[in-house]
Amino acid sequence: MKLTFLGTGTSQGVPVIACQCRVCRSDDPRDKRLRTSALLSTDDGRNFLFDIGPDFRQQMLREDVDHLDAILITHPHRDHVGGLDDIRSFNYVQHKKMELYMNSITEQALRRDYHYIFEPHIYPGLPEANLHCVDDSFEISGLDIVPIHVMHKDLPILGYRLGPLAYITDANYIAPEEMLKLKGVKVLVLNALRKEKHFSHFCLSEALEVIAAVRPERAYLTHISHEMGLHADVSAELPEGVFLAYDGLKINV
Repeated sequence: MKLTFLGTGTSQGVPVIACQCRVCRSDDPRDKRLRTSALLSTDDGRNFLFDIGPDFRQQMLREDVDHLDAILITHPHRDHVGGLDDIRSFNYVQHKKMELYMNSITEQALRRDYHYIFEPHIYPGLPEANLHCVDDSFEISGLDIVPIHVMHKDLPILGYRLGPLAYITDANYIAPEEMLKLKGVKVLVLNALRKEKHFSHFCLSEALEVIAAVRPERAYLTHISHEMGLHADVSAELPEGVFLAYDGLKINV
């Protein structure tokens, strides 16, 4: 499998509008971060998307993605679902509804915020989707997927494990029983917002503690704000086997 980091920034992206800090003014392309999303491509040609934020259209065009088999949504915050309207391009090309997987809180939010998608269609060209509320392990076309239940302050959200890969973003707490689901993971993708502690996201030191407990072969940090610092500087401080992800990075899983 191959994982492509489509976006690695927080809700504002990097650079932040009107900010004059050295990260937002950096010329390093690794400091330019769209909203967080990633694409998992299997050897047999299937594409699975983690989250569908407001930069979805730009990300799909940049990576020349011509089909999507399913979208795994972590939670209903706008930076993770704001691109949902643009699935209609895939509806048209693939001649079918998009398959969306999520928890019940996200399902309720999507039915409310994107009500026009789920009402009887009276206007041609509206997006089309099937919503799947998942709690325990499920399967898509023979691929086993394990939801990881984590907390984003008071909001329950989902991470996902697909074989040797686990993808978790926007978390600041993982219960012991959910940590057990990460046993044996080879590649862990985990959020780390900044170096200072935050009320709803792992900071860098907290993310490194989780990584040390899981002990993956490699770990990649995502959902990074401009407050983290320059990519080059922070990368030099990280332990062996831990990396700052950046937009466009492709890794083999």
